[in-house]
Amino acid sequence: MRCPFCGNVDTQVKDSRPAEDHVAIRRRRFCPACGGRFTTYERVQLRDLVVIKTNGRREDFDRDKLERSIRIAVQKRPIEPERLDQMISGIVRRLESTGDTDIPSRSIGEIVMESLARIDTVAYVRFASVYKNFQAADDFDKFIDELRPSSKTDQ
Repeated sequence: MRCPFCGNVDTQVKDSRPAEDHVAIRRRRFCPACGGRFTTYERVQLRDLVVIKTNGRREDFDRDKLERSIRIAVQKRPIEPERLDQMISGIVRRLESTGDTDIPSRSIGEIVMESLARIDTVAYVRFASVYKNFQAADDFDKFIDELRPSSKTDQ
């Protein structure tokens, strides 16, 4: 592993332990050249995924990009980081277990929305506003009306 401080390729692992509910291994590393310390994470990757964008463009799946978009949606919400990490790992496992290496971005968005809806409604609406490209306040109103339980009474 290359040292992020000096670029030395001969770094040493000082400590390894399970992380994220035993889905990854957290390694503390030390660089003998500059004395720098840093942490790396090692995860199992079942297959290389390719995201098919709505315009047909293809790009490699990036777990960090998925995590950033979810963290933006849950910003300042009372969600424990461990729960978020478990959710992200679950989404990635679900994508990897589909049996297909080409995943439409629409499928990823739907899975993320489904996961967010289970843990926080506000984060779900935030993510949906970007994913569904809301343009006006009316878009929010329509979406939130769909979330509300029906107020009809039985006669």
